[in-house]
Amino acid sequence: MSVNPYETAVTRYFEAWNAPSAEARAKAVAAAWTEDGGYTDPLADVSGQEAVTAVVAGAREQFPGFTFRLAGAVDGHHGVARFGWELVSDADGSVPVTGSDVLTLADDGRIDRVYGFLDRVPAGA
Repeated sequence: MSVNPYETAVTRYFEAWNAPSAEARAKAVAAAWTEDGGYTDPLADVSGQEAVTAVVAGAREQFPGFTFRLAGAVDGHHGVARFGWELVSDADGSVPVTGSDVLTLADDGRIDRVYGFLDRVPAGA
């Protein structure tokens, strides 16, 4: 059975977003992104692992007690993947934020760039 590089990259992506501590987050971002990899969404446009780690930390601080999870299947070809995600409350299962992302992979299978789209965001967030 072969390993799907797109699913592997997305799994690592969520490990970074859901890392429980600053140290674990930095380690997970390093495993998921290339050294100069980037992340762009309507609220951020950064490059480099430290900057990506800071964006992830900011989201974790804004939504404590929530978990990012895959919503649907990962679709990928030619080094590009797309997938949906949702931010789920650990307490009650509510989903205040949803989105979809497109990522490009480097030759080593790590993320080179993420382009994020916010599909549903609570008012005032």
